[in-house]
Amino acid sequence: MKSSRAILLAAFAIIAASNAASAQAPSQCNAFIPLRDDAQQKAAAVRAATEHKAERKEVCVLVTRFATAEAAVVKFLETNKTWCGIPDEAVKAAKTGHERTLKFRTVACSEAPAAQPKAPTLSDAIATPSIDSAANTKTGRGTLDTLNGNPLAK
Repeated sequence: MKSSRAILLAAFAIIAASNAASAQAPSQCNAFIPLRDDAQQKAAAVRAATEHKAERKEVCVLVTRFATAEAAVVKFLETNKTWCGIPDEAVKAAKTGHERTLKFRTVACSEAPAAQPKAPTLSDAIATPSIDSAANTKTGRGTLDTLNGNPLAK
């Protein structure tokens, strides 16, 4: 998640630099700034939620919002790369970061694996204790009886 944000921020920096360098950029390139700010705010909310160990449902909602905002940024980059002078590497990095975000969203929004119940043992099935002790062994006539009693009973 951190690397995808770093890649996205690098793409933002490249675009901001290209926008500052070219004063003749069309007005549609200025629409990138609100998209970038929205994505950064939502990324910060996801980061804060994961640092504070928020519940899975809350993280899922925040990651879904961030993924939507990031998808808008990627779409803008693809659509306006020639008009705004966006390098292909920045678009590729943004796409890679978005794919990582989608994978993280899948993990965050999936149900936590439920604890598997322990399979019953033979002792559970026949309702007898699993360890021999003095309480569950008899002394008397038997193969294991000695002069001193049953060795399992000691």
